[in-house]
Amino acid sequence: MKKYLLFDLDGTLTDPKEGICTCVQYALASFGIQEPDLDKLEPFIGPPLKESFMQFYDMNEEQAQAAVEKYRERFRDTGIFENRLYDGIPQMLRTLNSKGMFLAVASSKPTVFVERILEHFGIRSYFKAVVGSELDGTRTEKNEVVEEALRQLFGDAPVEKNKVYMIGDRRFDIEGAKAQGVDSVGVTYGYGGMEELREARADYIVRSVEELQRFLLRGTEDTARGMNFQKIWQFAYPFLMFLIVRSLAVYVVRLLGDVFGGSLAGIPLYVYDETGAPVSYTGNAVAIMQIVGFAAGGAFIWKSAKALIARAAEESKLLHIKREPAKNYVLLAGAALGAMFGLNMLLELTGLTDNSAVYQQVSESQYSVSIWLGLIVYAVAAPLAEELLFRGIIYNSLKGLFKPVAAMLAAAAFFGVYHGNSVQGIYGFLMGCLFIYAYEYFGDFRAAVALHAVVNFFSYLLGNTALGVSAFVSWPVCVLFLALCAVCLFLLNRQKKIF
Repeated sequence: MKKYLLFDLDGTLTDPKEGICTCVQYALASFGIQEPDLDKLEPFIGPPLKESFMQFYDMNEEQAQAAVEKYRERFRDTGIFENRLYDGIPQMLRTLNSKGMFLAVASSKPTVFVERILEHFGIRSYFKAVVGSELDGTRTEKNEVVEEALRQLFGDAPVEKNKVYMIGDRRFDIEGAKAQGVDSVGVTYGYGGMEELREARADYIVRSVEELQRFLLRGTEDTARGMNFQKIWQFAYPFLMFLIVRSLAVYVVRLLGDVFGGSLAGIPLYVYDETGAPVSYTGNAVAIMQIVGFAAGGAFIWKSAKALIARAAEESKLLHIKREPAKNYVLLAGAALGAMFGLNMLLELTGLTDNSAVYQQVSESQYSVSIWLGLIVYAVAAPLAEELLFRGIIYNSLKGLFKPVAAMLAAAAFFGVYHGNSVQGIYGFLMGCLFIYAYEYFGDFRAAVALHAVVNFFSYLLGNTALGVSAFVSWPVCVLFLALCAVCLFLLNRQKKIF
């Protein structure tokens, strides 16, 4: 949420087409130019008038200034009121004010006209500052208008540019915002359109006043939260059924293996003792059972997960219109690998792995598998199924019960407990927080799946190589990797705060 909001006037708060275009028509007529089609004069809405007369009608500077004076001759008392507020604007401004936000108008129109229009429509009181150009021709560039609006909003205090949005419908608004180092929000319901705003590289783009209000109010909603049976059942039922279906699928595979002589696709099902009695399952057999189990569990919850993921994407899409730069993906990868290597080493160096009999048993089973079969289990099947369950269903459901940070911690705790032992529980909890961070930061469920898969891939390879038991595992190396994770997360968070 950003607290300081700069609004363009024409095409953003008001629809001035009739007044502006009719006054342009009046000014052109004084030069003997007849333009009966007002639609052709829409490009005059937004940018400075003088530059527009020069650009569109090949006037020199002196002629353009004379055209501006003729324009104002009609605009002062007539054209200024041939205008209307876009539907929903007063209600939006009232709501933004009630949330403690500071509003300003930053327009290329002369300040005296802007003030009269705001007073005419009864919305002047919502704005802490009103800045436009001057009648003497100064401060016509949008970046100058934005700069002055920021100065008036912040007064003697330092300008907190990371807390400001400039909102407008034309490329000039976007360019003015970029020149002053503030984020821009383009509105397509005005006169610039989607293509112009994209070419200007608006940070965010919305299509209606309603979408604009939802976007600006993100993080301020007093969402009705709280426990009730229906909300708990929304994630408890898929969780229980995932476990049941996965277990049933594993049981069916075992039965089929017995039916076909104790083997699965030619892979022995059992390890036998010297008497020929089966004593345990082979690692490869367990891997096949897990693949089938994850596939069955994931298939069962797919429909529920898909619906929740789609709803979450719809609710957050306005925060993710801006395309993330490639460097952010590199930073996320650095954070993930730093966390994976660092945490694995930390658990090893502190002796937690050696002191957990359950973990030792699980680890022995995991690494008694053919490496390629193990990678299918832990880098493909498990990430897909577990992300559908823990991020797709459980986290998205918990967001309706708790505030975002609490929802993240609760969902990550579920993920940790699910692993069934203290070592993987700690690791699962911390990595679960990272997966959720990736999901929210990029607004894309696939980011969490990809991160989970990459982390599991390298973690499994680490456990299957000499690196896992060599001098590579040491406190300096552990600290180095954890520091890498912390620095990458810091750099990501400095660009965009998620929680």
